[in-house]
Amino acid sequence: MTWTERTVVRDGVRVSCRDRGGSGPPVLLLHGLAGHAGEWDTVARELSTRYRVVAVDQRGHGASEHRPRDLSRAAHVADVVAVIERLQLRRPVLIGQSLGGHTAMLTAAAHPGLLGALVLVEAGPGGPNPKVTAEIGGWLDAWPRPFPSRRAAVEFFGGGPVGEGWTAGLEERDGGGWPRFDRDVMVGSPEENARCSFWDDWSTSPPRPWSSWPGRASSRRATWTTCSGGDRRRSP
Repeated sequence: MTWTERTVVRDGVRVSCRDRGGSGPPVLLLHGLAGHAGEWDTVARELSTRYRVVAVDQRGHGASEHRPRDLSRAAHVADVVAVIERLQLRRPVLIGQSLGGHTAMLTAAAHPGLLGALVLVEAGPGGPNPKVTAEIGGWLDAWPRPFPSRRAAVEFFGGGPVGEGWTAGLEERDGGGWPRFDRDVMVGSPEENARCSFWDDWSTSPPRPWSSWPGRASSRRATWTTCSGGDRRRSP
């Protein structure tokens, strides 16, 4: 099954989605930092035989707005809510990887009645980690610009399906492969994670486990605010 591009605009920011259609229960996929919706293509193809699968290019990534002014965790959560509502995804299973998993977690905590289930891949509340932005900047600076060939890119990203997935997110132009994002946006996106812990947000209103989906979830909404000074740091 092929996919159709859907665009959701929220607060002037364009968010692009790959919608595979289907009449089954909805599944919404969020990639990690510096990734793209196409990373989920293999998984999405398998799931689309039973579910309606939508993969999001999160703000700053892929086909979505490359330079949004707001890179906060709250803005990422609001984008997910807008996608769910405007594409009419009734209580989807929300699956997120890495920073996308962090966004998924915060979405579930703030809007427990909106989701059917939550799946986190290589993700959790985490933080604070003061080194995270420098580490991400150093990692991105190690990327060739441009990658001289597709094969070189696949090898750089570790080969195999993982390397192929990352390489699929590059833009072919000027004789090479270029990232479809701006470095400073990538470094800025997890800035709150560098100085904040989100354990309080998560523990306020955890969602129902997968085993209960599609059973009735609580309609109670947790509230959370953007950490501005690191004063909410707490160990689990």
